[in-house]
Amino acid sequence: MIADRLQERVLRLDVALQACAARLAAHSDDQALHDLRVVLRRLRSLLRPLRGLPGIDPLELAAAAMGRLSTPLRDDEVLLRELQAAALDELVGTRRERLEAGRDGLLASAEWRQLCNTLVVWPSLWRQAGRDGALRGLRRRIGKGQARQARRLGEALRDPAHDRHRLRLLIKRGRYGAEAYPDLVDLSEDGAKRLKRAQAALGDWHDRLQWLARAERETDLEPLTVRWREELEASARRADRVLTTLARDFA
Repeated sequence: MIADRLQERVLRLDVALQACAARLAAHSDDQALHDLRVVLRRLRSLLRPLRGLPGIDPLELAAAAMGRLSTPLRDDEVLLRELQAAALDELVGTRRERLEAGRDGLLASAEWRQLCNTLVVWPSLWRQAGRDGALRGLRRRIGKGQARQARRLGEALRDPAHDRHRLRLLIKRGRYGAEAYPDLVDLSEDGAKRLKRAQAALGDWHDRLQWLARAERETDLEPLTVRWREELEASARRADRVLTTLARDFA
């Protein structure tokens, strides 16, 4: 039954979240925060078509709050890797200290406690909803939600004045939605690969845009701005080429 499979997947994502949190608390590796955010995206992609059903909205809101709270920390991580790759160790020190403090603060936050508590009570709410008959027609509901999401992405891809920020968000939703419900999304294997490439290209563009904005406030980054501007333009061109091809998958 699809409701049982959904519950099982949420429970598996809960286990994955706790594992990422343990790695983050232990400072064991630099991928823990990234992996935690990926699990959050997968959870939200699983929940998005189910909005309005018992227990879903509080859980999605809690996951979204953790996503927002962790975003600046992930931005700091990516910038630190860029500085280390450029052998600018003198720019890393205090930024790394702030990042470590921020990672610890993430797990001590009210948002993290709320998400954990919501995940604890959610299964009983979901089972009760099933007993009450509130989960009838799940497959049709999910299919309609995924089709609506794909339609929005297709319209944005065909818009000659498309907003790269909005496209980046829609592509993320499309990619993780397809992973969440592969049997309910009409997307080829090659199309899924193109989604991933588009997300990566737009991610490169977004990183440079953010770094240039930070350089206006953090003047020690100024020596890198010439290269970042060049990379910004190159990544924008690369993203546009990928997006042109991707539009055919969402015609």
